[in-house]
Order: sequence, then structure tokens, then C-alpha cells
Amino acid sequence: MNQDFSDNLKLLCSYYKSVAEVCRRIGINRAQFNRYLNGTTSPSNSTQRRICEFFGVEIAEILLPHEQFVKRVQARPIRQAEEVKKLSPEQIQFNRLNQSGQQGLAKYGGYYFEYYLSMACPGQILRTLIHIESQGDKTYYQRTERLNPRSLKKSFHGVYSGVVQLLSDRLFLIDYETTTHVEMTQIILYPSFQNRIDRLSGLRLGVSGSGERAPCCARVIYEYLGLSINRKHAVAQCGLYNIDNDHIDGDICQSIKNDMKEGDWHFRARF
Repeated sequence: MNQDFSDNLKLLCSYYKSVAEVCRRIGINRAQFNRYLNGTTSPSNSTQRRICEFFGVEIAEILLPHEQFVKRVQARPIRQAEEVKKLSPEQIQFNRLNQSGQQGLAKYGGYYFEYYLSMACPGQILRTLIHIESQGDKTYYQRTERLNPRSLKKSFHGVYSGVVQLLSDRLFLIDYETTTHVEMTQIILYPSFQNRIDRLSGLRLGVSGSGERAPCCARVIYEYLGLSINRKHAVAQCGLYNIDNDHIDGDICQSIKNDMKEGDWHFRARF
């Protein structure tokens, strides 16, 4: 493997916000691309052409001795994709925020049960299914809500999609209702500082599903289920429960009660 090629490729990648972005734009597997960067594998001729076309350099140039290549790059700025050039300062800042907010998120991937006191059905616990997963350089989640009040003969399913960020030791989640686009929810969770994740606690801010659509804040608990589950069985367990129902752990019931102690000035999460 040509070590100069590896060093030159690293220099070219440094002009972008992340190696993951380069891989996504070129269409190369990240693990394979890392082997090119580490100098353990050489790309095929066709792959080498794709890389050079993306960065706007010639094959002969990327194989030059590294010191010589650095001088060429300094004398001729590396071409960036048109969509990068068109980004506004605000978009660039959000991209930087997303990049920093992805560090340390991998351990939180998987399925969770979410518990909180329902905003639409006061006095009852709502259990929903959460799935967090990374795609490319972003982390997304889906929340599946199953409402089964006695007034309905058939359960209603709602699906919410959102993004996840880990910033300054807190998990930030924001989603929207995918069918009607009339509701958004924000959740802030305390992360787990242990290798094994059992539960996450925090607050959720949303809109009541009742006619008044009043903004509400409630304590919330995320209970980790694993990376792989029987999704159909898990969704069947979602829905409304009485606060003293034996199917809900007593510790969870206690943690999501929305009471305030005398002297409290703010509504806080329990951890």
C-alpha cells in the first residue's frame, strides 16, 4: 500500500466535517474506507477514480509524495460539493452541533418502553415503544403509540419520528407526529453512566391530545429492552394502564408521578 496515498487521503478528508460524510457522499462503506486511511488496503482502480473525482484531484496527484501533495493542496483549494457551498451560516452551525451531538450515542441504540402519565387521559400511564438507531452520521428514533381507551372498539396507533443528540451529558430527543404533522414533542433524559443501560429518566414537553391541546410537561422513564426484540409482541404491550396496575413496575410508577415538594420552584426530573 502506498503510504503517501493514505496520508494524502487523510488530508483531503480533513476539508470535510467528518469521514462519515465523505463516505456517504462518495458511496463507499465506512469500514472499507478506514482501511484505505490506515494504509492496510489499496482501493481498486475504479474506486480510486471515484475518490479522485469527488475531491477534484488527478490520480497522479494523489499518489505524489505527501509533502509535495500538501503544497499542491495549499496552492489550489480542494473542490467541495455544490450543496456544501450553498449552506448558510445557520445550517453550518447546526451541522457542527449534530456532529458534536453524535459522540457517545452508540451505547443508547436499541428498543425501550417509554412511561409517562398520559396528557390526553389524566390519571393513566401511557406505555409506548421507542427505537433508537444510527443511520450514517445522524441518530434517529421512532416512537410507536398505541391507545386503547374503553371508548374505542379498536386500538389507535400513532407513529412519531425524531432525532437524538447527546450534549453535555444529557440526551435531547425531538420528534413529530408523522401522519397529521400537527404535534411535536421534546424529551430530555439523564444518560446512563454505566456500561449496562437499564433505565433513563427525564422530562417530556408536548401537547395534550384532548380538544384544548394545552402544552404539558410530564416526568418520563425509558426502560431498555435490548437491541433486538419481538416488535409485534412489544407493541401489543403498549397502551394505557391504571397507575396501580401490576403490569407496571412500582418504581416506575413512583418515578413518573408529577408531584412537587413544598418549596420547589421548578418541575424537575427524578433520577
